[in-house]
Amino acid sequence: MPRGRTGEEPYRGVVAKERNGAGDGPAGGAPQEATADTRVDDVLAVMREHGGRVTSSRRILLGTLFATREHRTAEELTAAVQAQLPDVHPSTIYRNLDELERLGVVVHSHIGHGPATYHLAASAHGHLVCEVCGAAVDVADTVFSGLARAARAEYGFTIDPHHFAVPGRCANCAAAEPADRPRVP
Repeated sequence: MPRGRTGEEPYRGVVAKERNGAGDGPAGGAPQEATADTRVDDVLAVMREHGGRVTSSRRILLGTLFATREHRTAEELTAAVQAQLPDVHPSTIYRNLDELERLGVVVHSHIGHGPATYHLAASAHGHLVCEVCGAAVDVADTVFSGLARAARAEYGFTIDPHHFAVPGRCANCAAAEPADRPRVP
């Protein structure tokens, strides 16, 4: 399970609801679909427990994050919040993203040469980026399992496969390369 920067366990309720798409069912019954509003309220409750305040900008930012599975830059998230609250300063969004990452609700990744992108920790995954066409491929954490085990066993180092992208060539671009170009096995 992904961890926040401080090593804390991420907020389990939001992670479980996001990963499973369901919350607790009524009176022990079948699980019900957890709505974005429910997940936003759950995260806001955790933020309150950690001394944070519930603000309109936080609520809108969280709603934006839970409404999409896309990677969004801080600038894109700022624009989404400012569409509803024009006076929100970008620094407010950055501070909120830092706090959400500390709590384990979001992770940021560096995909290619662009700005960091943010997505929910519950859907954390690795990234492969084509150096030719720029295509980004989300990959399961298991793709990096061997590397993580080797880094830990041989160097005592723990990698964070969510934070970075592995550059290379996608299948289409690799197939289009000249035959005389040396290929990395």
